[in-house]
Amino acid sequence: MSHNDQGHIAIIGSGSWGTTLGLLAARKGLPVRLWVRTPEEAATLRADNENRRFVPGHQFPAALTVTSDLEEALAEGCQMVIFSAPSSKFRANVVQVRPFFEALKKKPIALSATKGLEMDTLLRMTEILELDLPGAAEQGLVCTLSGPNLSKEVADGQPGATVIAGKNAITIEKAQDLINSTLFRVYTNHDVVGVELGGALKNIIALGAGISDGLGAGDNAKGAFMTRGIAEIGRLGVAAGADPLTFLGLAGLGDLVATCASPYSRNRFLGQELARGRTLEEIRAGMTQVAEGVFTTAAARRMGERFGLEMPITEQMYQVLFENKPTTRAIYDLMSREPTQELYGFKL
Repeated sequence: MSHNDQGHIAIIGSGSWGTTLGLLAARKGLPVRLWVRTPEEAATLRADNENRRFVPGHQFPAALTVTSDLEEALAEGCQMVIFSAPSSKFRANVVQVRPFFEALKKKPIALSATKGLEMDTLLRMTEILELDLPGAAEQGLVCTLSGPNLSKEVADGQPGATVIAGKNAITIEKAQDLINSTLFRVYTNHDVVGVELGGALKNIIALGAGISDGLGAGDNAKGAFMTRGIAEIGRLGVAAGADPLTFLGLAGLGDLVATCASPYSRNRFLGQELARGRTLEEIRAGMTQVAEGVFTTAAARRMGERFGLEMPITEQMYQVLFENKPTTRAIYDLMSREPTQELYGFKL
């Protein structure tokens, strides 16, 4: 049975990553329905035949259609729904989709492509999917996608890889088959907690890497900072039930390297601008997309407190972002901490 006989993929969230995933699938010939909020937005995207705001210069393949009608996006025969809205809007989107999802006789896979934590509840995105899409939860259809996936490079057709994690082997293998291509290699993993936390928490480290670059601190400093960042992510991840090895994989180390190094990284950019003396409000006012690291810093700090963990990088980033601490002072405070054993708090 070909993919096309199996029905379409619905994408909820037409930002850069949602649109890029739609392009990926449609370029393989899979039918894709990209959902946008308003008929006006749908008309603009159709007329332009591209998403000029978020993914300019990439024409929509014939297999991709744009709709503002959720019933059309989630019509019978839908085989996968990809949720890609920022974490702050994620639950609202899931709740909106729920009646259409639950009405389907054959339930599609529910895939989160969002890297973040819900601020109020500290829930991961798959936990929200499981709570708000009971039909998907009961059938083991919830999974997540994460990795070193800068949307511009993926849309441009540059080679990359990602990982899909879920509790159900059949679900993640089907999702893998739908998204995998010769330019975008998809791996599977059963450690949902590790894959989601790796994708979310690395944005905190990317903010710090941006500060390091903005201050001209050098590559030794940045290399050390990123490595200590992985140790901190690992400590929190293990406390939350993750496998520490996951943080050495695509959703951990892979994503961290790409996000801390790339000029396309929003979080690195924000950190760089903070180091240049601009305020968080000024920087965010000029950005068209969300830098998830800001919310994630506050959420991770609360998670760390819940588990009674030392999280020095997260703490300093929090003070820079929310308490106007000078970036140079934050670096000094990190460097002058009491020396510890390298894998302190990380071993199981």
